[in-house]
This record gives sequence, structure tokens and C-alpha cells, in this order.
Amino acid sequence: MKNPEQTIGNMADKCGTVFMSYIDDEGFPVTKAMLKPRVREGIQMFWFHTNTSSNKVKFYRENPKASIYFVDIRFFRGVCLAGNVEVLETSEAKEMLWQEGDTMYYKEGVTDPDYCVLKFTAVKGRYYSNFHSEDFVI
Repeated sequence: MKNPEQTIGNMADKCGTVFMSYIDDEGFPVTKAMLKPRVREGIQMFWFHTNTSSNKVKFYRENPKASIYFVDIRFFRGVCLAGNVEVLETSEAKEMLWQEGDTMYYKEGVTDPDYCVLKFTAVKGRYYSNFHSEDFVI
């Protein structure tokens, strides 16, 4: 991969769904489909919104280890980023991600206690394309 920042950034921006994994209390990985990140900083930091009451929030608070996976089905390529998640409930974080129509998910608006932000920080990745995989450090 010639330019990881550009290649992976384009995949992240164009995806409709991203897969996010956490480790449950028995040590098993659990993968959930999520809406694409609302904000990203290069290919290292990605911000997602979710329900505070979700299992993933519970388990990220216990163990922040996580991975996210972007896939480009058209070209059969993908990238897995491994890193850590912070659960953010500050008004600044919530307002940064809030969009019109989010009351569909969070009835009480931007201050809804069941609305939080997940900040994923990648430390390494593995990219797959053309029957070849390669590891890279972020």
C-alpha cells in the first residue's frame, strides 16, 4: 500500500458501515456493525456515537482494547485497525458529533444520558487487497 493515510482514509469516508469489536467479560471478541465514524483525525482517531446503555460501552469501560474494520466490497479489500476506545460523555464531545435528526436515536437530544461518544485511537493495522495482507504501524 503506497499511501496508507489516503487509502484507509478514503475507505473510512466512503463506507456506510464499520465493524467494531470489543472483548466481553468471558474474554470473547464481540463484533457489532456501527454507522461510519462522524469525525476522524487521519487514520489514527475515529469518533462514533452510540447508546450509553449498550453492552459495548459497558465492556469498553472494563477493557478499552478494540478493533474497527472497514471493507470496500466493490474491490474486495479491507483494513482492520487495532487500538483503544475511550467512552466520552462530556458536553463538548457530544456536541461535536451531534447532527440534526439524531433525536431518532437519542430522544432527549444532545444531553440525553443514553448518548455518548466512543473515541477510537488506532495503534496498528492490517490491510488486505489483491490476495495479499500487510501489517503497518500507525
